Amino acid sequence: MRTRPFVAALALAGAAVLPAAVPVAAHGDTVHLDVSGQRNGRVSTVATWENDHDPVTGEFTGTLAATATDGRTVGPWRLVAVPGEPGTYTTREILPAGHWRVSVDCAFPSPGHGEGELDVEAAVIGDPPLPGATGATTGAPAPIPAPTPTPTPTAPTAPPAADSAARARSAARDTPSDTTPDAATWAAIGTAVAAVVLVATGFWLRRRPHR
Repeated sequence: MRTRPFVAALALAGAAVLPAAVPVAAHGDTVHLDVSGQRNGRVSTVATWENDHDPVTGEFTGTLAATATDGRTVGPWRLVAVPGEPGTYTTREILPAGHWRVSVDCAFPSPGHGEGELDVEAAVIGDPPLPGATGATTGAPAPIPAPTPTPTPTAPTAPPAADSAARARSAARDTPSDTTPDAATWAAIGTAVAAVVLVATGFWLRRRPHR
C-alpha cells in the first residue's frame, strides 16, 4: 500500500520532465554556427540546431575571435542577438579594415563551432550602434566646433574725395581772404585820400595870386 503513492509521484515527475526533454532531443545536442557575413565591420553569425536546423533562440552564450593576414588579432568578443532576426548574432565591437579569418564558438545551450574568412572595409560612420556599444565601436567622436572669431575693430573710413573738396570750398568761402581789404581798410584809405585833397587845396589857394 505504501508503494502506490511513491509510484504515483514518480510517474508525475516523469510526465513533467518528458515534454522538456523531447524538444531537446529533437533539436540535437550540437549547435551549428555559420559565419554569414559582415555589415560595416560587424560580423554576423547564424546559429541553428544540428538536427532540425531551427534557429537557436533564448539564452545564448557565444564568442567571436579573428586573426588578420597581417598578424592582427581581436577577441574573444561576446556574441549578442540581432533584434528582429532570430538565431542571428553579432558583436558590439567593429572589425578594422582587412582580410580576417573569423572563429565563432558557442558554450550554451549546447556546444558549437564555426569558422569563415571575409574582407572588411573601413567602417562607415552613420549606422546605429547596437544597445550597449561604447567607445570606438560607435564611430569617430563628433568634431569640436571651431571658436567664433572675435571681430577686429576697424579704423574710421576716410571721407570721400568729393566731400573733402566740398568742405575745403566751404571753408574758403567762410574765411576772409588776406588780399581783400575789409571795411576798416577802406575807411583808412578814404581818410588818407581826403587829407591829401585838403592839403593840395590849401597849397593851391596860397599860390593863387590875390586880385
